[in-house]
Parts: sequence; C-alpha cells; structure tokens
Amino acid sequence: MDVGTIPTDGGGLTGDVDAESVSGTAAALSPVHGGVVPVTTALLLQHTALAARRAVTAHQ
Repeated sequence: MDVGTIPTDGGGLTGDVDAESVSGTAAALSPVHGGVVPVTTALLLQHTALAARRAVTAHQ
C-alpha cells in the first residue's frame, strides 16, 4: 500500500507512484481523487491528542 504524496508546481498534491513502472508488480492501483490528505491529517491530530493526554496523565 502506498499513500505518499508530493507537491506539484501548481501548489497541489499528487501521488508518488509511477503506475506504468509498477504495473507488472502491483496487483491493483486505486487512485484517490483529492488524495488521502484529510485522512492523514485527522489521524495525525488524533494520535497527537492521545499522546498529549497520556503525557499529562503520566505526570499526575
């Protein structure tokens, strides 16, 4: 599974997989229009909040 992104010259994001070069290796490709940025951001925020909560609890 790959969910990497790279910035484009126009300020957007694009996937970092060259579909043609992996077509003989990858069983399937499923492009996500708009990328996975919202999911990644939500999970990062959730994990950061959980880590902060654990840190506060550990020091009480």
